[in-house]
Amino acid sequence: MANKSETLELIRQRKPRHSLSRALYHDAGVYQQDLEQIWYKEWIFAGHSFEIPKAGNYLTLQIGSYPVVIVRDNNGDVRAFHNSCRHRGSRLCTGDKGKVAKLVCPYHRWTYDLDGKLRFAANMGDQFNPDEHGLLPVHCEVVNSYIYVCVAQDAPDFEPFRRDVSPFIAPHNLEDCKVAFESNLIEKGNWKLVFENNRECYHCDGSHPELLNSFLENLSVAGVAGADDPELLAHWERCEKAGLPSRLVMDPNGRYRMTRIPLFKNAVSYTMNGKPAVNGRLDNTDEQNIGALLYFNYPSTWNHFLGDHALSFRILPLGPGETLVTTKWLVHKDAQEGVDYDLDNLTKVWLATNDQDRQLVEESFLGIGSPSYIPGPYSDIAENGVCQFVDWYCDTMQKKLSD
Repeated sequence: MANKSETLELIRQRKPRHSLSRALYHDAGVYQQDLEQIWYKEWIFAGHSFEIPKAGNYLTLQIGSYPVVIVRDNNGDVRAFHNSCRHRGSRLCTGDKGKVAKLVCPYHRWTYDLDGKLRFAANMGDQFNPDEHGLLPVHCEVVNSYIYVCVAQDAPDFEPFRRDVSPFIAPHNLEDCKVAFESNLIEKGNWKLVFENNRECYHCDGSHPELLNSFLENLSVAGVAGADDPELLAHWERCEKAGLPSRLVMDPNGRYRMTRIPLFKNAVSYTMNGKPAVNGRLDNTDEQNIGALLYFNYPSTWNHFLGDHALSFRILPLGPGETLVTTKWLVHKDAQEGVDYDLDNLTKVWLATNDQDRQLVEESFLGIGSPSYIPGPYSDIAENGVCQFVDWYCDTMQKKLSD
């Protein structure tokens, strides 16, 4: 297994505009460094605030070795805690989501208020001080329904991201949404391959017939460059005139970016015929063809916003060769299945696309595992997005491993 210095050397050996070496995808030591330097230090997308609308509603996630619980407290605030009892460490909440009056450890019934304070611990004696054994908090921020958590002792400044992303999401009124459907897919591949696959559509023609009924990758915004496409500029101007921020915004360090792109021909949604999947709209504009707002935030999420619904994607690493991909289809909270939308029509395109991507990632991971594998070059035309992700990964890891 590669240690810290060996991982750093592997990253330094990468050729510019080439994929990563076999060890950077397969080695268990590299995977551990990925966790320690990125997943344990960056803001990670957890879920949406409307999924926990009332006091006691909670959701959980596993970030590497860290189980985390996110709960709505009695004041209406969203809080995050390490999902580990302060007695002997048992997880407090074992389900993916649920509702509780208090957080009660299933092992010895230690009981915590929704703000993390320990309220009951039987048979601990007179010298025991419950104030010293409250739940350990996890950094938690909410921006336009998106809940982000960070398990580091000192979290990075969240405000630059909030300042950049909020104007893009706000017009879509996500606080008034609900999850119409959730998909959880385990891909047998390294988390970096999952994100690399997302960041290019070089593979789309041969792999995604359903998606290509509506999606058309715009190469001028796929990587780090701005727009040089008259059609894209016209789309931005039309959407911005309607009150929808659209022009490319990027983090200077490459971690996040937002932009709005037109869809294929007259498509307005990700459906087989390109027509709306849901009656009604999420935004309040009169512009019918707003294309798709795309935003990603490494290492854990990419997102698509349409006129009628939105999709949030979250990835979580489960091991060097396993990644959990969670997709949520978001619709207005008042939309009724069977009345305002047909679930099969809403989900068909991305259920198919996700499974196709799973197969691509898994085959890549198996092929990269060959001792004969040699990292290949990225296309200067069609793979600027994936190169941008790999550059971000290498730059981030070099900086943190060198500290």
